[in-house]
Amino acid sequence: MKIKLSLIACLVVNCFLGVCRGGGLIKNFYRETCPQAEDIINTVTREHVFAKPELPAKLIRIQFHDCFVRGCDASVMLDSTANNTGEKKSIPNLTLTAGFDVIDVIKEAVEEKCPGIVSCADILALAARDAVSVQFNRPMWEVLTGRRDGTISNAFDVVDNIPAPFLNFTQLMQNFRSKNLTLQDLVVLSGAHTLGVSHCNLINSRIYNFTGKGDHDPSLNSTYVEYLKTKCYNQSLDDTTTTVEMDPNSSTTFDSSYYSILLQNKGMFQTDVELLATRHSRKIVNELVDQSTFFKQFARSMKRLGSIEVLTGPAGEIRRNCSVVNS
Repeated sequence: MKIKLSLIACLVVNCFLGVCRGGGLIKNFYRETCPQAEDIINTVTREHVFAKPELPAKLIRIQFHDCFVRGCDASVMLDSTANNTGEKKSIPNLTLTAGFDVIDVIKEAVEEKCPGIVSCADILALAARDAVSVQFNRPMWEVLTGRRDGTISNAFDVVDNIPAPFLNFTQLMQNFRSKNLTLQDLVVLSGAHTLGVSHCNLINSRIYNFTGKGDHDPSLNSTYVEYLKTKCYNQSLDDTTTTVEMDPNSSTTFDSSYYSILLQNKGMFQTDVELLATRHSRKIVNELVDQSTFFKQFARSMKRLGSIEVLTGPAGEIRRNCSVVNS
């Protein structure tokens, strides 16, 4: 009995200090304090997805970028100040503006009903889930809540934590392990590339000048290379406006086609190709071609992603405005 009480006391103290790695999150955290919260978030998110079909890709990418830098604390939402350049201004986050705007709209709607209660971090996690779930008309994964918002956002942290599209397999694994994520999580979460587009400057070297001799990456399907060239016709690495679908003809549909594409050597980024680098990772790719398996595994990995280094208890704050720390 004493052992059990000591264990419980230890867990309570750790969560109170805000150091639980997901342990402080629960289902329906706002049931008593703001019972309308999740319905409001879902309703506003759906309205915006119907108007902007590209939104699910942006919101799920924002959540990934947020959780990989300082944990899932909505630090990616903070604006820069006179003395600090925030994560928003880092190069990997410059294309996410439309997604930030939607989170701000959702936050305003929630604040109107329940001021100072619901964190931006929880709103982001719920909105990303709800946006992807619109096409299915049901939640595609469970989101536990109770996160609090961080007060620090530094652009320099992004490059050190967000996996660049040219990393090799070893580097990818090191990156994911540093977040307590597994090989399974790496392969599964990469499936989010079934949604959205890439800017051509990120892949031009692979299709136009891979070794500096005007050639393409030999690991790429040659027919796919020609297709990419029709989309990324400007060979400049400075072209930050031209885009191409990461999952051809399916960039607004959440499905498992990404894995079929990988097995045809049509992975857009080097990080996609690297998922086939080992026997184990290739086995996982083959398993995820089955859509029901992908959905089930994605739900598990998103739950793990959403618990990375969360702030709970008195740690952090509940921002009144997602882009500004409370004064």
